Amino acid sequence: MEPGRKAIKTIKKLMSGIPVVMVALGDSLTYGWMVEKGYLDFLGEMIAERFPDAIFSLINCGIPAGTALGGLNRLQKDVLSRNPDCVFVQFGINDAFSGYTPEAFRNNIEMIIKRIMGSTDSEIILVTSVCLGNREDNMLLERYYEKLEELADLYELPLAQVHKYWKTRISQGLRFDDLVQSDHVHPLSDGYRLMAEEIIKPLK
Repeated sequence: MEPGRKAIKTIKKLMSGIPVVMVALGDSLTYGWMVEKGYLDFLGEMIAERFPDAIFSLINCGIPAGTALGGLNRLQKDVLSRNPDCVFVQFGINDAFSGYTPEAFRNNIEMIIKRIMGSTDSEIILVTSVCLGNREDNMLLERYYEKLEELADLYELPLAQVHKYWKTRISQGLRFDDLVQSDHVHPLSDGYRLMAEEIIKPLK
C-alpha cells in the first residue's frame, strides 16, 4: 500500500477559505458512543487549528451498531444528498462480529466508494476502526482492515489506519484499558483523540 495519500482538493479548499462540507459515515465510533467528545469533535478542533481561515461543516452520520451494508443503504439520505467535498468512511467491527464475511464487507465498502464517486466530486478517506484487547479478535479484524487497504490501493484513496496507530501508541506505553470504556471496545475521549490524530493525517 502506498503510504501517506492526501485529500489534496479538500486541503486546498480548507486553505483558501472556500466552504467545505465534510460528512462522516460510520458506526458508533463515528457517532461518539457515550462520550462528551468523539473523534469528530477532536478532528474539528484540529482542522480549525491547522486551517485558521477554513470555513467547514463536519456532519456526523455515525449510527450505533452500523455496518457497511447499513451505510450503503442510507448513503443517499445521509451523504449524497449533502453533495459533500470530503467523506470519511468508517466501518468494520460490527461487520466482523455480526456475520458479514470479509468479502461481503469489501463489496459493500466498494459500492459506497463507487456511488460517492459516481454522484459527487467528493474525496473519500477510508478509516479503519480501533484495535481490541484480545489477540484473536484483532486477528479477525485484520482480515476486514486488509480489505480497506485493498480498496484504498485500487481507488487510490487515503486510508487512516486507526488500529495501527493505536497499536503503536500502546507499544509506546499507553494502556489499552485507559483508552476504552468498560466494554473494551468503545473509546473513552482519550481514545477518540487518538483516532482524530490518525484521521487528520490525510489533511496535513
